Amino acid sequence: MAITSIPMPPVSPASTASSTRTRPSATTEPRWVRVLLISAALAFMTLFLFVPLATVFFEAFKKGLDVYLAAITEPDALSAIKLTLIATSISVPLNLVFGLAAAWSITKFDFRGKSLLLTLIDLPFSVSPVIAGLIFVLVFGLQGWFGEWLRDHDLKVIFAVPGIVLATVFVTFPFIARELIPLMQAQGIEQEEAARVLGADGWQIFRRVTLPNIKWALLYGVILCNARAMGEFGAVSVVSGHIRGQTNTMPLHIEIVYNEYQFAAAFAVSSLLAASALVTLVLKYMIEQRVNDQKRGYSEQGKSPA
Repeated sequence: MAITSIPMPPVSPASTASSTRTRPSATTEPRWVRVLLISAALAFMTLFLFVPLATVFFEAFKKGLDVYLAAITEPDALSAIKLTLIATSISVPLNLVFGLAAAWSITKFDFRGKSLLLTLIDLPFSVSPVIAGLIFVLVFGLQGWFGEWLRDHDLKVIFAVPGIVLATVFVTFPFIARELIPLMQAQGIEQEEAARVLGADGWQIFRRVTLPNIKWALLYGVILCNARAMGEFGAVSVVSGHIRGQTNTMPLHIEIVYNEYQFAAAFAVSSLLAASALVTLVLKYMIEQRVNDQKRGYSEQGKSPA
Protein backbone atom coordinates (compact mmCIF):
# COMPACT_ATOMS: atom_id res chain seq x y z
CA MET A 1 0.00 0.00 0.00
CA ALA A 2 1.57 3.24 -1.12
CA ILE A 3 1.72 6.17 1.25
CA THR A 4 1.19 9.50 -0.40
CA SER A 5 2.38 12.66 1.27
CA ILE A 6 -0.09 15.45 1.71
CA PRO A 7 1.35 18.72 0.45
CA MET A 8 1.48 21.47 3.03
CA PRO A 9 0.49 24.99 2.10
CA PRO A 10 3.48 27.29 1.71
CA VAL A 11 4.21 29.68 4.56
CA SER A 12 4.94 33.15 3.37
CA PRO A 13 7.66 35.21 5.03
CA ALA A 14 5.14 37.96 5.64
CA SER A 15 2.91 35.71 7.72
CA THR A 16 5.93 34.44 9.67
CA ALA A 17 7.08 37.97 10.43
CA SER A 18 3.55 38.93 11.39
CA SER A 19 3.25 36.05 13.84
CA THR A 20 6.65 36.94 15.29
CA ARG A 21 5.60 40.53 15.79
CA THR A 22 2.32 39.60 17.44
CA ARG A 23 3.88 37.08 19.83
CA PRO A 24 4.39 38.86 23.18
CA SER A 25 7.85 38.62 24.76
CA ALA A 26 8.12 37.25 28.27
CA THR A 27 10.68 39.87 29.24
CA THR A 28 9.03 42.94 27.75
CA GLU A 29 7.28 45.22 30.20
CA PRO A 30 5.35 48.41 29.54
CA ARG A 31 7.47 51.54 29.48
CA TRP A 32 5.85 52.97 32.60
CA VAL A 33 6.73 49.82 34.56
CA ARG A 34 10.39 50.04 33.55
CA VAL A 35 10.54 53.74 34.39
CA LEU A 36 8.90 53.11 37.75
CA LEU A 37 11.28 50.30 38.68
CA ILE A 38 14.40 52.20 37.60
CA SER A 39 13.23 55.34 39.42
CA ALA A 40 12.57 53.37 42.60
CA ALA A 41 16.02 51.77 42.43
CA LEU A 42 17.72 55.13 41.84
CA ALA A 43 15.74 56.77 44.65
CA PHE A 44 16.70 53.97 47.03
CA MET A 45 20.40 54.21 46.10
CA THR A 46 20.33 58.00 46.42
CA LEU A 47 18.67 57.92 49.83
CA PHE A 48 20.67 55.10 51.39
CA LEU A 49 24.01 55.31 49.54
CA PHE A 50 24.81 58.58 47.77
CA VAL A 51 23.39 60.98 50.37
CA PRO A 52 25.12 59.32 53.38
CA LEU A 53 28.39 59.10 51.44
CA ALA A 54 28.23 62.76 50.47
CA THR A 55 27.35 63.66 54.07
CA VAL A 56 30.48 61.94 55.38
CA PHE A 57 32.78 64.02 53.17
CA PHE A 58 30.77 67.21 53.72
CA GLU A 59 30.92 66.90 57.50
CA ALA A 60 34.59 65.88 57.38
CA PHE A 61 35.62 69.10 55.62
CA LYS A 62 32.90 71.31 57.11
CA LYS A 63 35.24 73.09 59.53
CA GLY A 64 38.11 73.46 57.11
CA LEU A 65 41.17 71.59 55.99
CA ASP A 66 43.17 72.44 59.11
CA VAL A 67 40.61 70.81 61.42
CA TYR A 68 40.45 67.80 59.10
CA LEU A 69 44.21 67.30 59.08
CA ALA A 70 44.40 67.78 62.84
CA ALA A 71 41.72 65.12 63.36
CA ILE A 72 43.46 62.46 61.27
CA THR A 73 46.97 63.21 62.56
CA GLU A 74 46.33 63.30 66.30
CA PRO A 75 48.03 60.43 68.20
CA ASP A 76 44.95 58.27 68.84
CA ALA A 77 43.82 58.52 65.22
CA LEU A 78 47.29 57.65 63.91
CA SER A 79 47.44 54.69 66.29
CA ALA A 80 44.04 53.47 65.05
CA ILE A 81 45.11 53.83 61.41
CA LYS A 82 48.36 52.01 62.11
CA LEU A 83 46.64 49.13 63.92
CA THR A 84 44.08 48.79 61.14
CA LEU A 85 46.84 48.53 58.54
CA ILE A 86 48.75 46.02 60.68
CA ALA A 87 45.72 43.77 61.17
CA THR A 88 44.88 43.99 57.46
CA SER A 89 48.45 43.34 56.30
CA ILE A 90 48.59 40.18 58.43
CA SER A 91 45.09 38.78 57.85
CA VAL A 92 44.97 39.25 54.07
CA PRO A 93 48.16 37.25 53.30
CA LEU A 94 47.06 34.50 55.69
CA ASN A 95 43.69 34.30 53.98
CA LEU A 96 45.43 34.36 50.61
CA VAL A 97 47.39 31.23 51.52
CA PHE A 98 44.31 29.55 53.01
CA GLY A 99 42.09 30.48 50.07
CA LEU A 100 44.54 29.11 47.52
CA ALA A 101 45.05 25.88 49.48
CA ALA A 102 41.33 25.36 50.06
CA ALA A 103 40.34 26.10 46.46
CA TRP A 104 43.13 23.90 45.10
CA SER A 105 42.21 20.93 47.30
CA ILE A 106 38.46 21.25 46.72
CA THR A 107 38.59 21.64 42.94
CA LYS A 108 41.50 19.37 42.04
CA PHE A 109 41.05 16.42 44.40
CA ASP A 110 38.31 14.14 45.68
CA PHE A 111 38.49 13.28 49.36
CA ARG A 112 36.28 12.55 52.32
CA GLY A 113 35.00 15.63 54.05
CA LYS A 114 34.97 17.91 51.00
CA SER A 115 31.38 18.98 51.68
CA LEU A 116 32.25 19.58 55.33
CA LEU A 117 35.19 21.78 54.30
CA LEU A 118 32.92 23.83 52.02
CA THR A 119 30.47 24.26 54.89
CA LEU A 120 33.20 25.37 57.28
CA ILE A 121 34.46 27.93 54.78
CA ASP A 122 31.00 29.53 54.82
CA LEU A 123 30.86 29.55 58.63
CA PRO A 124 31.81 33.25 59.09
CA PHE A 125 28.91 34.20 56.81
CA SER A 126 26.41 32.53 59.13
CA VAL A 127 27.94 33.42 62.52
CA SER A 128 27.60 36.92 63.92
CA PRO A 129 30.97 38.70 64.24
CA VAL A 130 30.12 39.48 67.86
CA ILE A 131 29.69 35.76 68.55
CA ALA A 132 33.01 35.11 66.84
CA GLY A 133 34.66 37.64 69.15
CA LEU A 134 33.09 36.01 72.20
CA ILE A 135 34.43 32.64 71.06
CA PHE A 136 37.97 33.99 71.08
CA VAL A 137 37.40 35.53 74.52
CA LEU A 138 36.20 32.16 75.87
CA VAL A 139 39.22 30.40 74.38
CA PHE A 140 42.05 32.90 74.97
CA GLY A 141 40.63 35.16 77.68
CA LEU A 142 41.87 35.18 81.26
CA GLN A 143 39.04 32.84 82.28
CA GLY A 144 39.19 30.86 79.04
CA TRP A 145 40.65 27.49 78.15
CA PHE A 146 44.18 28.78 77.57
CA GLY A 147 43.93 31.85 79.82
CA GLU A 148 46.05 30.59 82.69
CA TRP A 149 48.75 29.18 80.40
CA LEU A 150 48.96 32.47 78.47
CA ARG A 151 49.14 34.43 81.74
CA ASP A 152 51.89 32.19 83.14
CA HIS A 153 53.96 32.71 79.98
CA ASP A 154 53.23 36.45 79.88
CA LEU A 155 51.41 36.21 76.55
CA LYS A 156 48.40 38.37 75.71
CA VAL A 157 45.89 37.55 72.99
CA ILE A 158 42.66 39.17 74.13
CA PHE A 159 42.76 42.96 74.50
CA ALA A 160 45.93 42.96 72.40
CA VAL A 161 46.99 42.96 68.75
CA PRO A 162 46.99 39.12 68.35
CA GLY A 163 43.31 38.94 69.31
CA ILE A 164 42.43 41.65 66.81
CA VAL A 165 44.31 39.80 64.08
CA LEU A 166 42.62 36.49 64.96
CA ALA A 167 39.16 38.09 64.84
CA THR A 168 39.94 39.77 61.52
CA VAL A 169 41.24 36.55 60.00
CA PHE A 170 38.11 34.67 61.07
CA VAL A 171 35.60 37.09 59.57
CA THR A 172 37.50 37.46 56.28
CA PHE A 173 38.78 34.00 55.39
CA PRO A 174 35.86 32.91 53.12
CA PHE A 175 36.29 35.70 50.56
CA ILE A 176 39.30 34.51 48.59
CA ALA A 177 38.39 30.82 48.68
CA ARG A 178 34.80 31.48 47.62
CA GLU A 179 35.99 33.59 44.69
CA LEU A 180 38.47 30.99 43.45
CA ILE A 181 36.42 27.81 43.81
CA PRO A 182 33.81 28.46 41.06
CA LEU A 183 36.44 29.56 38.54
CA MET A 184 38.77 26.64 39.23
CA GLN A 185 35.83 24.24 38.96
CA ALA A 186 34.99 25.77 35.57
CA GLN A 187 38.57 25.34 34.39
CA GLY A 188 38.67 21.64 35.22
CA ILE A 189 41.89 19.66 35.59
CA GLU A 190 42.77 18.96 31.93
CA GLN A 191 45.54 21.56 31.76
CA GLU A 192 47.16 20.34 34.97
CA GLU A 193 47.00 16.73 33.75
CA ALA A 194 48.62 17.72 30.45
CA ALA A 195 51.41 19.52 32.30
CA ARG A 196 51.93 16.47 34.49
CA VAL A 197 52.22 14.23 31.43
CA LEU A 198 54.82 16.60 29.99
CA GLY A 199 56.92 16.16 33.13
CA ALA A 200 56.10 19.23 35.22
CA ASP A 201 56.20 18.88 38.98
CA GLY A 202 53.56 20.22 41.37
CA TRP A 203 55.15 23.64 41.91
CA GLN A 204 55.69 24.15 38.17
CA ILE A 205 52.07 23.21 37.47
CA PHE A 206 50.84 25.69 40.04
CA ARG A 207 53.16 28.54 39.00
CA ARG A 208 52.90 28.18 35.21
CA VAL A 209 49.43 26.70 34.65
CA THR A 210 47.07 27.25 37.55
CA LEU A 211 48.17 30.66 38.86
CA PRO A 212 48.03 32.50 35.50
CA ASN A 213 44.49 31.22 34.98
CA ILE A 214 43.21 32.40 38.35
CA LYS A 215 45.19 35.63 38.85
CA TRP A 216 42.24 37.99 38.26
CA ALA A 217 39.86 36.04 40.49
CA LEU A 218 42.61 35.87 43.12
CA LEU A 219 43.13 39.63 43.01
CA TYR A 220 39.37 40.17 43.15
CA GLY A 221 39.13 38.04 46.30
CA VAL A 222 42.08 39.88 47.87
CA ILE A 223 40.35 43.24 47.29
CA LEU A 224 37.14 42.02 48.93
CA CYS A 225 39.08 40.52 51.83
CA ASN A 226 41.02 43.73 52.34
CA ALA A 227 37.86 45.86 52.35
CA ARG A 228 36.20 43.59 54.90
CA ALA A 229 39.28 43.55 57.12
CA MET A 230 39.60 47.34 57.23
CA GLY A 231 35.94 47.87 58.09
CA GLU A 232 35.46 45.06 60.62
CA PHE A 233 33.78 46.25 63.81
CA GLY A 234 31.82 43.57 65.70
CA ALA A 235 34.40 40.86 66.38
CA VAL A 236 37.24 43.35 66.84
CA SER A 237 35.13 45.38 69.27
CA VAL A 238 34.73 42.35 71.55
CA VAL A 239 38.41 41.32 71.65
CA SER A 240 40.06 44.76 71.58
CA GLY A 241 39.10 46.16 74.98
CA HIS A 242 38.78 49.67 73.48
CA ILE A 243 42.13 50.82 74.86
CA ARG A 244 42.75 54.20 73.30
CA GLY A 245 46.03 54.48 71.47
CA GLN A 246 46.66 50.73 71.74
CA THR A 247 43.83 48.43 70.63
CA ASN A 248 41.44 50.71 68.77
CA THR A 249 41.12 50.23 65.03
CA MET A 250 39.66 52.91 62.79
CA PRO A 251 36.00 51.82 63.19
CA LEU A 252 36.40 51.65 66.97
CA HIS A 253 38.12 55.03 67.09
CA ILE A 254 35.26 56.54 65.06
CA GLU A 255 32.72 55.17 67.53
CA ILE A 256 34.60 56.56 70.56
CA VAL A 257 35.11 60.09 69.25
CA TYR A 258 31.54 60.23 67.96
CA ASN A 259 30.19 59.24 71.37
CA GLU A 260 32.33 62.02 72.83
CA TYR A 261 30.61 64.50 70.48
CA GLN A 262 33.79 65.08 68.48
CA PHE A 263 31.86 64.98 65.24
CA ALA A 264 34.53 66.60 63.07
CA ALA A 265 37.11 64.01 64.14
CA ALA A 266 34.66 61.13 63.69
CA PHE A 267 33.72 62.18 60.15
CA ALA A 268 37.34 62.91 59.26
CA VAL A 269 38.45 59.35 60.05
CA SER A 270 35.24 58.04 58.50
CA SER A 271 36.15 59.80 55.26
CA LEU A 272 39.36 57.75 55.12
CA LEU A 273 37.37 54.53 55.31
CA ALA A 274 34.87 55.86 52.77
CA ALA A 275 37.65 56.82 50.38
CA SER A 276 39.20 53.37 50.69
CA ALA A 277 35.78 51.86 50.00
CA LEU A 278 35.40 53.93 46.84
CA VAL A 279 38.82 52.87 45.62
CA THR A 280 37.89 49.28 46.40
CA LEU A 281 34.67 49.58 44.38
CA VAL A 282 36.54 50.93 41.35
CA LEU A 283 39.14 48.17 41.50
CA LYS A 284 36.41 45.60 42.13
CA TYR A 285 34.51 46.72 39.02
CA MET A 286 37.59 46.65 36.80
CA ILE A 287 38.73 43.23 37.96
CA GLU A 288 35.19 41.84 37.94
CA GLN A 289 35.07 42.47 34.19
CA ARG A 290 38.24 40.44 33.74
CA VAL A 291 36.91 37.60 35.88
CA ASN A 292 33.60 37.50 34.00
CA ASP A 293 35.41 37.47 30.66
CA GLN A 294 37.58 34.62 31.89
CA LYS A 295 34.59 32.59 33.09
CA ARG A 296 32.75 33.30 29.84
CA GLY A 297 35.75 32.04 27.89
CA TYR A 298 35.73 28.72 29.72
CA SER A 299 31.96 28.41 29.28
CA GLU A 300 32.30 28.93 25.53
CA GLN A 301 34.83 26.09 25.43
CA GLY A 302 32.12 23.74 26.67
CA LYS A 303 32.88 23.82 30.38
CA SER A 304 30.00 25.13 32.44
CA PRO A 305 30.82 26.58 35.86
CA ALA A 306 29.64 24.58 38.85
